[in-house]
Amino acid sequence: MAERRVNVGWAEGLHARPASIFVRATTASGVPVTIAKAGGDPVNAASMLAVLGLGAQGGEEIVLASDAEGAEAALERLAKLVAEGLEELPETV
Repeated sequence: MAERRVNVGWAEGLHARPASIFVRATTASGVPVTIAKAGGDPVNAASMLAVLGLGAQGGEEIVLASDAEGAEAALERLAKLVAEGLEELPETV
């Protein structure tokens, strides 16, 4: 299982707009990914309600994971998006 631990780079955390950006990026990756707060239960990263339900705050550590083919590249891109608080998925990563 591929896994990335990353601190949330959006000051407001994974709420509303940042969560929407993250969910769209996860869906676009085509790879099933889970997201969890460090030490918490993983949820579907492509579900807006599940991501919002985490209540992840800015600076808090989250864990992205997947065991699908192509997981390493997808997780690397999603981790960059979250860590840097980007407005869209980086295409060059």
